[in-house]
Amino acid sequence: MRQPNHKSLAPVDWQDDIGHRLITLMTYKAVGTTVFMTLFFVAYLHLLHHPVHPVTLMPLTPIDHWIRFEPWSLPIYLTLWVYVSLAPALIESKRVLFGYAAAIGGVCVIGLVIFWLWPTAVPAPQIDWTRFPGFGALKNVDGTGNACPSLHVATAVFSGFWLHQLLRLSRAPSWLLMFNALWCAAIIYSTMATKQHVFLDVAAGVVLGAVGAIFSLKLLLRHEKAMPRRTIANPSA
Repeated sequence: MRQPNHKSLAPVDWQDDIGHRLITLMTYKAVGTTVFMTLFFVAYLHLLHHPVHPVTLMPLTPIDHWIRFEPWSLPIYLTLWVYVSLAPALIESKRVLFGYAAAIGGVCVIGLVIFWLWPTAVPAPQIDWTRFPGFGALKNVDGTGNACPSLHVATAVFSGFWLHQLLRLSRAPSWLLMFNALWCAAIIYSTMATKQHVFLDVAAGVVLGAVGAIFSLKLLLRHEKAMPRRTIANPSA
């Protein structure tokens, strides 16, 4: 008699898993990311242009003298707004998505409160910005105030930690995990190479983003791991 063919189940390919994650809760992600960024910029720019206390200039360190102004770093600096949208785009659980928003919102609120209580700015470098039109536009929108901690760095580090864990849940290859780490590091470097921040701003931003990410991952990642894993029939079984 013919024996029944019982095929074992195998995890779906990592590309398929990521694709499914991207379309899950898409409306929440699109609307939430847009509203979050809008509210953040309203508060950030208000504090930037209307400090309520005297502004302190951040001191330079030997690292700031070592890292030169690099015009090519501006596009990397601007990729932050793409980078910070990737981690929430890969979340499947509504509970985790809302928790993620609250956590990164908390990181931003801490930074904004510090800017309100202790406004800081980066010393003006001896650079003729008219030679670099892209930087002129950046300076008109986002000056070198609201310096410490660097929220550019804090949100990049927070996103980098989360993106690493979500890519691991999707069983992404090691090269993609490495690319994520390098992208995050490049954004951090660009904040100094564009002369938007000094090393102390960056160090404080790394601490703020890392603490927020580690704390929120410990609270929330277990709910993401509890989501049903997608499988397919394994034809080789």
